[in-house]
Amino acid sequence: MYFVPSLSHYSFKTRRDRKRLMYKRRKKAKVESNKGSEKESRETDHQRPDVVKMMPRPQNRASRFIPLIALVVAICVVPLTADISSSSLPHRKSMSLKMDEAFLKVNNELETKLVVSWMSNHCYQCLYQTLGLVPAGPGPGKSSFVDFIVGTRHGITLQLNNSDPNVELCRVPFSFGEHGNYSLWVKNQSVSAVNCSMVTHSDPVNSYLPILIAFIVLAGLSMLLAIGGAIIKLDVVRGLLHRLSNSMETERLINSELGSPGRLVESSNDNILPAPSVLSRRLRSLDTFRGMSLVVMVFVNYGGGRYWFFRHESWNGLTVADLVFPWFVFIMGTSVALSMNSLLRSGWSRCSLLLKSVWRSLQLFLIGVLIINPNYCLGPLSWDGLRIPGVLQRLAVAYLLVAMLDLLVARVHTDNLLVDVWWYPVRDILLYWPAWICVLCLEAVWLCITFLLPVPGCPTGYLGPGGIGDMGLYSNCTGGAAGYVDRWLLGNNHIYQNPSSRVIYLTHTAYDPEGILGSINTVLMAFFGLQAGKILLHYKDLHSKIITRFLIWAVILGILSAVLTKCSRNQGFIPVNKNLWSLSYVTTLACMAFVVLLLVYYVVDVKSWWSGAPFHYPGMNSILVYVGHEVFEQYFPFRWRMADSQSHAEHLAQNLVATSCWVFISYLLYKKRVFWKI
Repeated sequence: MYFVPSLSHYSFKTRRDRKRLMYKRRKKAKVESNKGSEKESRETDHQRPDVVKMMPRPQNRASRFIPLIALVVAICVVPLTADISSSSLPHRKSMSLKMDEAFLKVNNELETKLVVSWMSNHCYQCLYQTLGLVPAGPGPGKSSFVDFIVGTRHGITLQLNNSDPNVELCRVPFSFGEHGNYSLWVKNQSVSAVNCSMVTHSDPVNSYLPILIAFIVLAGLSMLLAIGGAIIKLDVVRGLLHRLSNSMETERLINSELGSPGRLVESSNDNILPAPSVLSRRLRSLDTFRGMSLVVMVFVNYGGGRYWFFRHESWNGLTVADLVFPWFVFIMGTSVALSMNSLLRSGWSRCSLLLKSVWRSLQLFLIGVLIINPNYCLGPLSWDGLRIPGVLQRLAVAYLLVAMLDLLVARVHTDNLLVDVWWYPVRDILLYWPAWICVLCLEAVWLCITFLLPVPGCPTGYLGPGGIGDMGLYSNCTGGAAGYVDRWLLGNNHIYQNPSSRVIYLTHTAYDPEGILGSINTVLMAFFGLQAGKILLHYKDLHSKIITRFLIWAVILGILSAVLTKCSRNQGFIPVNKNLWSLSYVTTLACMAFVVLLLVYYVVDVKSWWSGAPFHYPGMNSILVYVGHEVFEQYFPFRWRMADSQSHAEHLAQNLVATSCWVFISYLLYKKRVFWKI
């Protein structure tokens, strides 16, 4: 509020003189205010003081509400700004923050310049990266400051050094929250000690709240569907629906000119087909497990709400996105065992099945090449930048090799074996020993190439990401032998150019996570799935034995993974690594696959507590769903223009809607008995 003298202090002859004087005073105050604003706008950012002195302005009627508005705003924001002045809050900076970013102001009260560097705590043995330079303080007790934007996906460690000489002053490990507002103060604690303290000005947003809301909504819908299904199964409701359907069918026949007895007989004959019996014998748990893997794969391929744990790990370790592809390969191997046994029983020859497998693998490979190259709809593919490896290509190779191994040793009849031989309890392994020898030989090839192949400029047996990892000593050695084999056989332009290792390790070398060497371990993963299928064949309808053997395999593979990794992310003999498809990655994911399949098999096929819906539907049309989601990714309703592209909530909603669309499409195709098989 500004004090305005009363008009009674002055003597005026007429009312016109009083109005004229008031007009002159207002005009003079407005001119002075404009001059002050122009002078302030001419000052540069480094010349402006921390607290800007406001020029007086004349009052008007609207200004009466300013104190009230200011009071309301102050009450709302005082918890966030209790300990700092309003001038120190970088509101404009925080409003321009993007997804997974926070605002950091570094205040320097030292007499020397500061070099601020950072390193992600998720980055193993990495070099510090320069964030910026903070000038020396202008005087004793005064500080200079520089504003920075920092990432919030993982915790980071800030390193503050003297610019000259380059001496480390302190390290500050801290986990920043998305859109948070922080200040780092660097002060002299004593003559030889420096104090670095972090202050949180405004709390970050809860970026995980959309996941919680989505989970509650989906869980609520699932409960409503489950309750509705239970109500429909009641005898009273079923009887009512049966009477209602009969009355509707009678009315339809009366009103239809085609409702003749001959037509009725023909319709009933059409419904007596072998397909329902085949579907009834089909294990729903396999399609459910395949559908679960596929749905999560589609969700993470669409973006997964842009959360880091729905994206592939930068190098060693596991995220949700790293689980689904190996599980899909695993259940593919299980399906190979069951389908080959069924076809051999129905009279197919091994030679014809081999030709069928070769043709199917070729189709998968060609479809994979088409969908991973972005110009497949724009004209002929250009060989110069054509990527050759891919997900479907690796599935094709794994399917062909596992099918060949199964045809080599498959037993048409497994129910006429002698039960008094010593090897009968482990017949699901010993009957197929030639296939096991072939797989072990393939694994020996992977181990020899990975750890013994000389790679120019890189240490032998290197499994690191290169880039700034390993203190930057092997920046061009991304993937070691695996990357070298791909670049040597396929060429640098025909493999993936933007690997996930670039996110944290800042690699600049092309590397393909679906490369040649990793395909060997993909075959091993499919072979573990084939073993699960052999268990289902040899112990048919013996649920306790099937579950016991699944559990035994899970324990064996879990122990092997613990030995290979030393129960750590980076310190083991062979770390878990999706980019390399390392041996420990396969054993770990196979262990988890046996456990998940055990649970789904028990719940769906043994106890019938769950029908497998809605995952059962995409599981029966997996090729169509996968190819469709890749081809139509950029089209509505799978993607639309968002109001705020930096919002996790909008990305999550869009990705969930897109994934749900494919589940619904697969449901409609299931009802129409439309299945795309290759």
